[in-house]
Amino acid sequence: MKRRNFLLTSCALAVASTANTVTAAENTGKIKKAVKYHMVTGKLSVKDKFRLVKDLGFDGIETRVALGEKNRAMVESYLDASQKTGLPIHGVIHSSNPTLKEAINQANYLGANSVLHVVPYDQKLGYFENYEKTQQTIRAATSQAEEQEVMILLENVWATFLIDPIAMSRYIDEIDSPMVGAYFDVGNVVRWGWPPHWIEVLGPRIKKLDIKEYDLEIAMNEGMRNGFRQPLGSGSIDWKKVRQELAGIKYNGWATAEVKGGDRSRLTEIASQMNDVLQL
Repeated sequence: MKRRNFLLTSCALAVASTANTVTAAENTGKIKKAVKYHMVTGKLSVKDKFRLVKDLGFDGIETRVALGEKNRAMVESYLDASQKTGLPIHGVIHSSNPTLKEAINQANYLGANSVLHVVPYDQKLGYFENYEKTQQTIRAATSQAEEQEVMILLENVWATFLIDPIAMSRYIDEIDSPMVGAYFDVGNVVRWGWPPHWIEVLGPRIKKLDIKEYDLEIAMNEGMRNGFRQPLGSGSIDWKKVRQELAGIKYNGWATAEVKGGDRSRLTEIASQMNDVLQL
């Protein structure tokens, strides 16, 4: 923990000395709302999609990791769009792919400060074997993450692994790096628990949020996946308590919508719903 605290202080000083550029590391003192790039539909150029997102009042955007020479032009178009519109790419999504080092490099190149990582669960392995093996994958990338100041953030998903906040907290703490934390998905936990309880337990380990709704009644009657169908603020999540718990941990990071996307009209609706449930 001493090493963790030392590196946290070092990283904070480094961020404070960063020049005024388009970067996800800016601290505006409030929760910043964003969307996933793939949620923006329509026959628009990459730059026009970025401009649309900014025009609708979003503070940033999150792109998927695209590795290899065949994807170079796409990645460069993300950077170009971010620089020309002033809309920061706050993070990149890498799911459960093991190529974390490459994802960190891409995040750094795009000016993002996080890689969203899903801890996989291989049912052919024992629980403890999977636990230790996946931690090793993350540990192998922590030095690079610390050097480039790119966080590796673990998302709670329906992988039937790390499905309670105490287990996730322990998993993160054992890795012992200030650049490893939680990417807390508010909607995903409703299947097993309540978002305010997760926020209480995870506390400052939460570095970013995914925002979506979940309705238990629909899930029980029409299928678990259908529980995500309700608009933000219209399901089983007590958003008032979510806000209270977030205030309790002094959270002021990124909140990214992860819902069905669409055109300008749909994205406008999402922005309004996020403003309502998070009181932005």
